[in-house]
Amino acid sequence: MSAEQRLFIGGEWVEPDGGHYEVINPASEETVGYAPEASRDQVYAAAAAAQDAFGTWSRTRPEERAAILDRAAGIMQANFVPYAELAQAESGATAGTARGMQVAVGVARFKRYARGALEPVEAALPPQINEAGPMGKAGVFGALTVRQPVGVVTCITSYNNPWANPAGKVAPALAMGNTVVVKPAPQDPLSVFRMAEALEEAGVPRGVVNVVTGSAPAVGEAAVDSPDVDMVSFTGSTGVGQRIGEVCGRSMKRQLMELGGKGAAVVFDDADLDSAVAGIGTTYAFYSGQICTAPTRVIAQRGIYDQLVEKLKGYIGFMKVGDPGEKGTIVGPVISAAHRDRVESYVELGKKEGATVVAGGERPDFERGFYVAPTLLADCTNDMRVVREEIFGPVVVVVPFDDEEEGIALANDSDYGLLDYVWSGDVAKAFRVARRLRAGGVGVNTIGRNMEAPFGGFKQSGVGRDVGSYALHAYSEMQSIVWPG
Repeated sequence: MSAEQRLFIGGEWVEPDGGHYEVINPASEETVGYAPEASRDQVYAAAAAAQDAFGTWSRTRPEERAAILDRAAGIMQANFVPYAELAQAESGATAGTARGMQVAVGVARFKRYARGALEPVEAALPPQINEAGPMGKAGVFGALTVRQPVGVVTCITSYNNPWANPAGKVAPALAMGNTVVVKPAPQDPLSVFRMAEALEEAGVPRGVVNVVTGSAPAVGEAAVDSPDVDMVSFTGSTGVGQRIGEVCGRSMKRQLMELGGKGAAVVFDDADLDSAVAGIGTTYAFYSGQICTAPTRVIAQRGIYDQLVEKLKGYIGFMKVGDPGEKGTIVGPVISAAHRDRVESYVELGKKEGATVVAGGERPDFERGFYVAPTLLADCTNDMRVVREEIFGPVVVVVPFDDEEEGIALANDSDYGLLDYVWSGDVAKAFRVARRLRAGGVGVNTIGRNMEAPFGGFKQSGVGRDVGSYALHAYSEMQSIVWPG
């Protein structure tokens, strides 16, 4: 699909200093293309180019920024089919996911932030009357808050969604007047270069958008520690996020961190079990369980525990595992052989810890591809590592509970707090429980999302919030202007 890809630095397509590395199709294990291996100096050059472009770009009229983002969305839409085919090839997503959840969401986010560029950045505060004192004469003081762009934003994106995740960072950052250095995940970076091409064609000025890639950690490290970078926006594992946060802390770089999750689904005796099973079951379908918002930790009240486990087992029976390019496939491969081994090792660990493998647990019989069978582990307890740690694969654990207090305590007994879920026929109880869950978001009788609601995590699931207008706030600094009336 793609020959040797070049870096995008300062408006130029540049040969990488470190040569190229293979991007592998997780379904066929064939080569999709060759991604560039940037040097540390090239990453610093990208950040310097972004810093040089910032002054002019940050002062462009919002209407101009909106027009560029809107044009870019149109170009992406016009290339929808080849973009989806590339995303599918490099990420292993099913056709429906590559189209509907990757490219389509990427386009929608550019359109959303084309409108977002026009949202007001100024807000008046009520006047304040000050008595005479050491700070000066008596008077009435007006005040204005102004949201200003942060500066150069490094966007480090996740492999599970090579379109929606970068778009959710780049589009609001540009809308606010920031410039960006994008460092995609090493496993599937080629789609982000197509995004950069669309932005270039749409007329984004030189240096405003830069894309650097590499399989070595040094590329990401340079994108974080460059003195020209003012903010780092990262989606990925909590461990890597902690290391990035330490570097950012040294020079007070701003951070937006969307990290790991181990979503609890608290299912009460009075729940609509079919709704709960369908919601939890999407864990297996979405990106083969490679999604941080998935309800992978089912906390089931004893009255419906056996029935829920049986229904979940039945649901897995309908989950066709196989080639993501074939019609009817619901679960494709995970991203790499190394990740397949990691997920399988967790299933083995669960067995050793005393969990019961109700379904799955064995590698699907395919000659090629990094496939993992959707796996259901029952009879789990909260001290098991399979319950406490993010597996990031199609593995779901079920823990029983007796009463409401215990259910809440088990749900909150986690290092993570991204998205939790509550299923109950008693809406008042469901909302009461939701308010007590230590998570950035809670779905009540749904896994659906409101795409204007703030998104982010409590505890080790992250720092900050984005999505909707909250993303515009995330990529801005608040300034106060005060004057005497």
